[in-house]
Amino acid sequence: MPSAPIRLLHVEDDLDILEIAAMSLEMAGGFDVRQCENAADALRVAPDFKPDVMLFDMMLPEMSGVQLLAAIREVPDFAETPVIFMTARAQPHERRDLIERGAVDVIVKPFDPVKLGDQIKGILAAS
Repeated sequence: MPSAPIRLLHVEDDLDILEIAAMSLEMAGGFDVRQCENAADALRVAPDFKPDVMLFDMMLPEMSGVQLLAAIREVPDFAETPVIFMTARAQPHERRDLIERGAVDVIVKPFDPVKLGDQIKGILAAS
């Protein structure tokens, strides 16, 4: 019996990246993806969607990815849900800071669309 798809909530304000990630995860298979362009939409969508993992951009309008992480952790169902950041700002100290704040890992932009699904599955398996 096939396993249930991984419900992934992707929050990114760059429409090109949203489209590339959606196609990448569809090609990888095994994902049910919902995408939001800002933190407010993500906070509204997450409770009904019940994601297994969340993929946040760092630089979002109105609320940063770090602020979104703090806000989503306040929602009881998401206190432990894995959050992965996708950012171009991935110096070792920045990556360490995100993990200390509760992220499970960081994917560096530009990401490889062919490998994105496997990267996320690998991160989830390791966490």
